Amino acid sequence: MKELAIIDLRDVPEMKEKAAEWFCGKWRVPKEAYLKCMGDYLCGATEYGWFLCLDGDKIVGGLGVIENDFHDRKDLTPNVCAVYTEKEYRCRGIAGQLLNYVVNICKSKGISPLYLITDHTGFYERYGWEFLCMVQGDGESEMTRMYIHK
Repeated sequence: MKELAIIDLRDVPEMKEKAAEWFCGKWRVPKEAYLKCMGDYLCGATEYGWFLCLDGDKIVGGLGVIENDFHDRKDLTPNVCAVYTEKEYRCRGIAGQLLNYVVNICKSKGISPLYLITDHTGFYERYGWEFLCMVQGDGESEMTRMYIHK
């Protein structure tokens, strides 16, 4: 196995289509929505970005930063979204490395704090995230946990 690499999509814009397809396969969000957000990032319309973990040219993890991750608290922005690591690559610290990477990149651009929604408890705290409040997900009957990283 080659060494894993965490990359900014801006460094490999030719992976946009592949990345959008990969994220689409993990979450119930249309590929077109990913392509739009990624396109906005690649053309400089936003500094909210997309980040991947690669094993060679295979995407094994990733996440994005977007305005709002489908919840009612539009004031809590931007949101880390679509955090995912392939099952066979879990428990290697990939998600934590991606989270730390994006926090540092965003801070370097003056983007802080960051927010994220999740139903996980105990995971994000390991990487400096703190529970903030419960929010209502768009079209969801149950409330979900909102975290902040300052």
